[in-house]
Amino acid sequence: MGSGIVLAGGRAVRLGGDKAGALLAGRPLVEHVVEAIRAARLEPVVVAKADTPLPPLDCATVIEPDLPRHPLCGVLAGLRATAAPAAVVCPVDMPLVTGELLRWLFDLPDPLAVVGVQPLLGRYSGDLIPALVELLALEPPMREVAARLRARIVAEAELERFGDPARLLLNVNTAAELARAEG
Repeated sequence: MGSGIVLAGGRAVRLGGDKAGALLAGRPLVEHVVEAIRAARLEPVVVAKADTPLPPLDCATVIEPDLPRHPLCGVLAGLRATAAPAAVVCPVDMPLVTGELLRWLFDLPDPLAVVGVQPLLGRYSGDLIPALVELLALEPPMREVAARLRARIVAEAELERFGDPARLLLNVNTAAELARAEG
C-alpha cells in the first residue's frame, strides 16, 4: 500500500490560524483530505508543526521540524515517516480533491509529478529524499523545486476527467474561499 501525505504545517494566518480544523460541511478540512486519501486506497499521514492545532485524527501524524517553514520540510518528514517507495502529497487546504485524482497521481511512473497550478499536489518518490534535502537548504518556491528536479508537470486539461479542475484544486486560505468551498 502507498501513502498519502497531508501537509498541515502552514501558519494559516489568513484563516485565523487553524486551517486544519476549519469546518467545511461540518467537518474539519483535514478530514476531507484524509478521506480522499483513503478513497485512493492509500494510507494517510498528516504532517504538521508542533504548534499546529489539529483536531483528533484517526490516522498517523508526524511532527515536522519547526524550522525551516517551507513545504519541503513537511514533504520530507512525511516521506521519511512512511515505508512506501512513493507518496502522494496534498496540502490540507485542498478539501475538494478526490480519491480518484489522488490515486491517478500516485500511479504515475514519474519520480516527481506535480500539478502545474498547485505544485504542492503531486507524487513524490522516496528516492528523491537526498535531492529534496539539498533543495530545502535553499528554500526555493515549489515551482522551482519542480523545475530543478525535472518533474512531470500535470496540466489542468489532464485533470478534467476527474471533474472541474477549478473545483478540485480549490485552495482554502481565507474565510471567503471557505465559503466558496461550501457552495
